[in-house]
Amino acid sequence: MRLGINSFLFTSPFTTKHTRLFKTFKRWGFDTVELPIEDPSHIDPAKVKADADKAGLAIGSVCACMGPGRDFRGSDADQQTAMVYCQALIDQAAVMGVPSLIGPVYSVVGKADAVEPAQQKIEWALVVKNLKVLAAYAEAKGVNICIEPLNRFETDFLNTCDQGLKLVRAIGSPAVKLHLDTFHMNIEEKDQAASIRKAGKHLGHFHACGSDRGTPGGDHIAWPAIARALKSIGYKGDVVIESFTTDVKVIARAAAIWRKIEPRRNDIAVKGLKFLKRTLR
Repeated sequence: MRLGINSFLFTSPFTTKHTRLFKTFKRWGFDTVELPIEDPSHIDPAKVKADADKAGLAIGSVCACMGPGRDFRGSDADQQTAMVYCQALIDQAAVMGVPSLIGPVYSVVGKADAVEPAQQKIEWALVVKNLKVLAAYAEAKGVNICIEPLNRFETDFLNTCDQGLKLVRAIGSPAVKLHLDTFHMNIEEKDQAASIRKAGKHLGHFHACGSDRGTPGGDHIAWPAIARALKSIGYKGDVVIESFTTDVKVIARAAAIWRKIEPRRNDIAVKGLKFLKRTLR
């Protein structure tokens, strides 16, 4: 398992100039970096790849930022906007040699309401239809799509491993896998380790985050059981620290981070990495 860090801990948006962070991530001991690309125009993918190569750091994943107007279950315009955006990220991933586009690649984050069953079926069909198209595009580019269930406060569409597996199977593409996150699972799953085992071969990406969005290991999550579950399914993908702080204001607001969770944000990365190395390897 490679261990990575999501750049949202340090900046939003990530732009080409922020590749200066790569040397620090490498010095701390990370194998990979995860890049949330809020707008494809923010980066020069060839330059970003060159800087990562120079730092000796792999770009393990590109994270879809499904903001307003990007919604595969929304209006025709929103569906088209989401498709153009996600295809652009896949293009950039291919240029950078990145294996996976990850995240809630189905709907705008924050859309959470009591949807009637009939409407749920309509929205489900729209997402499946659109993601089949996107999956075919990703296959042609040699990129995987790893779909992330979010907690109930961030979406009403996909909350659990079971729902995620249902969507993966409905799309039916070898390029589509599941992406699980300990923060969301802490809210939605009865047993995180059991969910990981259930995901099995379909698990393509994994986020490690404290139960309070803080440092992995400094919380009440059953990390030893999670480690055993990942090893039991032969998981070889990336495990990425995705935590947020009040230092990055726009992300703090989006993720409802209203207080300083850790004394220093560097500790989330450095201490979290040390814990994951000790626990997962």
